[in-house]
Formats: sequence, C-alpha cells, structure tokens
Amino acid sequence: MIDTNQTAGRVRKPLAEYRAVFFDVGDTLLTIPNANAVMKTVLDRFDFVRDEEQIGEYFTAAYKQLYYGRSPDEYAACSPETDRAFWVALYRHMLEKLGAMEHTSEEVIHEWCHVLYDVFTAPEHYVVFPDVIETLDELRSRGFRLGVISNFADSLPRILKAKGLAPYFDPMIVSTEVGLEKPDPAIFRLALERSGLPADQVLYVGDHEINDVYAPGLVGIDAVRILRYDYHEGEGIRSLKELFDR
Repeated sequence: MIDTNQTAGRVRKPLAEYRAVFFDVGDTLLTIPNANAVMKTVLDRFDFVRDEEQIGEYFTAAYKQLYYGRSPDEYAACSPETDRAFWVALYRHMLEKLGAMEHTSEEVIHEWCHVLYDVFTAPEHYVVFPDVIETLDELRSRGFRLGVISNFADSLPRILKAKGLAPYFDPMIVSTEVGLEKPDPAIFRLALERSGLPADQVLYVGDHEINDVYAPGLVGIDAVRILRYDYHEGEGIRSLKELFDR
C-alpha cells in the first residue's frame, strides 16, 4: 500500500528559486459558490423538488465514496467519455439516495444526470477566487512561467477563456485531452516534458492531498496545498497570496 505521507512533508524552497508555478483548477482557481443551489434549480425544473441541504448531503456522500474512495495507486485511462460516465454515475448515486427511483423511470434519471454534467462543465456558474488574478499577475511580472494540470472535462479551456484566465497558462494539461488523470504521476511528467522544465524548477498548487501534493511529489515536484474552505484541514495556505511569503 502506498504511504501518502511520504511526500506530503516536502519542504519547498523559497519561491524565487523556482522558474514556474503550475496550478490545479477546481477549488484552486475556480469554484461554483453554491453548487447545491445550482443542482436544486436543475432538479426543480424536472419537478423533482428536494431540500438544498439534503441535496448537498447526498452529493457529498457520493463524491466521498466514488472519488475520494479511490486508491491513489490505481491509474486508469481518461477521456471525455470516461469523465462523463464517472459523473453520471455519481449523480445517479445521489439521485437514488434522494428517492428519484420512486419518482420516475431509470431512463429519465439517466437524462437528468447528463443535464447535470452539462451544467457543471459549462462556464456559467464558475467564479474565479478573489486572490487569483492578482496572484497570477504578480507571478508573471516576476518572470514565472504559469501552467495548469487539472482533472477536468474537455470544456476546461473554454471555461478558462470565458473567465479571462486562459492567456496565463502554458502548458495547459487537461486530463480528458491528454488521456491521463491525477494521481497518475505520468500527467505531471507530461507537463514537465511540454514545458521543458526540470521537476525541481516547478512548484505546484492544488487543493487535494493525494492528487495535488502526493502525486506531483512522486516525480520530484514540490507542492503546496491550498485550503479554500473552512472544512479543509491540515497543512497548507489559505490564500494564493501566501505563496509570496517565502
């Protein structure tokens, strides 16, 4: 079994000693401020009315079981089709707990899941965290190369463009476009190959302990975890501006 603590304790160098800073996207650069309300709005359109808090509870449970429950050493090929299939399965799990099976047919529920996927992979509901633009501008003014390595639908480049972030990043490594998915260290090796940078010259920032701290550490990339929400625990920073503290 992999010891996920073996790289978590890496001490990063002062920021000035790196040449590039690469980022995760979801819950690092972008968020949907009230995803539960968005899901409720979608389900209300289908006359499937449920309490927003209850929706959030069952979504969180499904996410923990199907996403966080995966082993960090199990790597699988990634594509737009597999990404959609994963999220459709997750939404179905949530809807089952909410009692949808007693409300309508399996075929209709399947359609609802695809609608939810399309909503959450479109730009409309995403918001850039307040510290992002200022931090990216400052990093770029200091000469850092900026990149993205993200597990996301193939709509991510369109989302980043819509939010004004796309011009900052090269490389932009999106799991569904490259066929690799974190925590597979191969996705980080690909980013290094495309950037032409050695691992010890790159700092990575993300919110997930395994995907964004442990996994990049496997290829020698130092990482910093960002704790975006009050329920996030452990070591890390609460704002991207804290990158400049060292």
